[in-house]
Amino acid sequence: MTMAFHGVRFPLDVALGARGGPGWATDVVTLQSGSEERNQRWAHSRRRYNAGYGVKSRADMQAVLSFFEERRGRFHGFLWRDGLDFSSRDGNGAPGPDDQALGIGDGVRTDFALRKRYGAAHDPYWRPITKPVAGSVVLAVDGVVVETGFSVDGVTGVVTFEAAPAAGAVVTAGFLFDVPVRFDIDRLDIELSSFDAADVPVIPLVEIRA
Repeated sequence: MTMAFHGVRFPLDVALGARGGPGWATDVVTLQSGSEERNQRWAHSRRRYNAGYGVKSRADMQAVLSFFEERRGRFHGFLWRDGLDFSSRDGNGAPGPDDQALGIGDGVRTDFALRKRYGAAHDPYWRPITKPVAGSVVLAVDGVVVETGFSVDGVTGVVTFEAAPAAGAVVTAGFLFDVPVRFDIDRLDIELSSFDAADVPVIPLVEIRA
């Protein structure tokens, strides 16, 4: 069997009760003087979640069990809705065409990757967005909304224009998105705590990065 990515979202009711967020990998070396040297090993953050906190009932557990079995544990990837961060607009409002800058046109370039900016003045982080929600992407070129003449790759998050934006034109976008993840276990440890309740202490998920 070949591993694959399944474009299906983890049960949303369970996901909304989960815990987790982004992480980085930083090497910290303390010198003899007491000062530090720090090295950032990753170019992009990686998210981890524990979906076990979202399981509130036997029905929730049955939904997770079915989903887990079809993914074959850690084997196949899938979509995850991060309840704190799923929109190009701060506060997870409805996306607008000027939410995020994708790049500057040069009259030749037709491909622009979706991305989201975090922070502002010191060292903003641009996060690649590879799993936009179908039909949610809205675009503008130099502030003018573009309704036709483009396509969005739902696997890579790349926007392709039929005609290249003019040189110097600012391309912006708004969108909703999911996180590509996989289970980080191959076994579910389930406890039925009552007739209509189930307790799953840990269901770890980890973001998949290309």
